[in-house]
Amino acid sequence: MDVYDGGSNARRAPDEPGEPGDAPAPDDAPAPDESAAPDDEPTAPREPAASGEPLPDPYPDPRTGVAALSLRYQVGVALALAIVAVGVCVHIGMVFLHVAPQNTLTKAYGRGVDDWVFPEFEQNWKLFAPNPLQQNIAVQVRARVRTADGGSRTTGWYDLSAQDGRSVDGNLLPSHTQQNELRRSWDLFVATHDADNRPVGLRGSLSETYLRRILVLRLERSEAAGPGDVLVSVQARSRTTNVPPPKWSTDKVSEQPVYRELPWWAVTADDTERNAR
Repeated sequence: MDVYDGGSNARRAPDEPGEPGDAPAPDDAPAPDESAAPDDEPTAPREPAASGEPLPDPYPDPRTGVAALSLRYQVGVALALAIVAVGVCVHIGMVFLHVAPQNTLTKAYGRGVDDWVFPEFEQNWKLFAPNPLQQNIAVQVRARVRTADGGSRTTGWYDLSAQDGRSVDGNLLPSHTQQNELRRSWDLFVATHDADNRPVGLRGSLSETYLRRILVLRLERSEAAGPGDVLVSVQARSRTTNVPPPKWSTDKVSEQPVYRELPWWAVTADDTERNAR
């Protein structure tokens, strides 16, 4: 049976195949939506709700740092930070009281402040003083030696500060001993002794023993006694010279060195390098 096609005068049988892709659509198939966006085109963002409330972010940023930890670990971190903060505040307060002028707190708690600061956190503010140190201080030592044949002799002066200076000069990584051992031991001795070289308090006796052992060890390493000889006693002195002012300055300073000689100290067995270790 032929079917009439209203768009043309041609007649074709119902079983006759048509043009490719020209399959008849069923009567109940929905009409294609020409306004639908292709699959490969991005979807436009949704508009905020009528109430003005923003839409939730579909891809929230992941938590980082402490916020990424569980509550238990967050509490632990907060507690550790609080302990560190308290420790830092206490240390700053102790150092402040140590360098501050004498006041009510230092009078009441001065011993506790000193126990906290000495010796690891001792402060030296000479660089920031109104009149910085403008002197060169060299520590020198000589010894009395008992020779192997029973006689005795006195050595010349050994300039220990000059030895340290040569060790530091040109050394990119000088040791703490080369830079500070002798210098700080002399500063401690001067600070704990009066003008007559008599110790003031317990630290005075301790500083004297400390300085004497350093002198003996330096003399032994320099082989001042010689083979078969024995160090009997040592004597130290300081040689202080003023730093010359710059050429443009009108200040006048003395260029003559000033010496401070200490009494002779007997060398004990505990002072030698073998027993000091």
